[in-house]
Amino acid sequence: MRFIYWVKGLAILIALLIINLMLLPGVVLAAAEPAVDSAVAKSKFYDQNERCFRCHGSSKYTYYNSVNDIDVSAIMCENRVIQREDFYSANHKSFACIDCHAAEYDTFPHPGTLRMESAYACIDCHGYDEQYAMYHFEDIETEFQESTHFTSNGDAFTCWKCHNPHSYKISIRDSKNITDAIAYDNQICLNCHSDFERFQLLTNHEEINIIEKHEWLPNQGLHFSQVRCIECHARPNDSLLVAHRIMPKENAVKRCVECHSQNSLLMSSLYKFQAKENRTQVGFLNAIILNNAFVIGANRNIVLNRISVVAFLATMGLLLFHLFFRMIYKKND
Repeated sequence: MRFIYWVKGLAILIALLIINLMLLPGVVLAAAEPAVDSAVAKSKFYDQNERCFRCHGSSKYTYYNSVNDIDVSAIMCENRVIQREDFYSANHKSFACIDCHAAEYDTFPHPGTLRMESAYACIDCHGYDEQYAMYHFEDIETEFQESTHFTSNGDAFTCWKCHNPHSYKISIRDSKNITDAIAYDNQICLNCHSDFERFQLLTNHEEINIIEKHEWLPNQGLHFSQVRCIECHARPNDSLLVAHRIMPKENAVKRCVECHSQNSLLMSSLYKFQAKENRTQVGFLNAIILNNAFVIGANRNIVLNRISVVAFLATMGLLLFHLFFRMIYKKND
């Protein structure tokens, strides 16, 4: 009777180990239907928006001067040029231009007073709306107002200083290529911090050399390409996917162990979405034991992860195989 129980237990253990091995990241058990790429969908406001893009979609535009009865060609101000391909791949691609801009912009020449209109903030549309509750825009607004950018500049520093409403798109929720997401997010910071003319719009400080300021950082180039600026310069918030409370430079992370440890700071920031995604797709057991990011800098090689699991299973198999024949031999005795 004991022999039968041992055989059943062995069969269950082997089945569980095989199932967990099959559920390793990268192993697909059933192919899901491919999602329809919304980037190919044409905005229902496309034709209406073309009235704006006819001028704002290129560096040069032409208009009729009714006073002198001539056609005039002019250079569009650089910061008023909106590329169609950028807009129609961004988060707001389904909008009409006049959803955010005054309807009076439909007339040309535009009334001069429109230049002074206040731009919408993110919270104006996304705040206190059940449709966007999962993104916690209210908490983002609170964090932003506690950031060094806002406390130093007040209302002169808005969401749009970092998130261009015509081209901004979420990148970090897609963990298929996290390196691209890092580069995209870091460029948001570098738009000002590596462009002194833009930097001077908000401060009278001297020009900052990013490379020199980070000379203390080992393998500087590798860090710049593998982590976002906010990993060291923002305070993590468990309720938000991306932290928005940018801290003063004296509060920046400088201790290696804060990232290079099992309780890595990066698991609550850069790899937060990836960790949640793995728990959903792979399951709790695999997410905890086999997550390829649970020890940043120590166990990031997924091939080595799989080899170690196979070695463990092989060892367990040999031990169980040995035990099985010992039991048979003892029974024959």
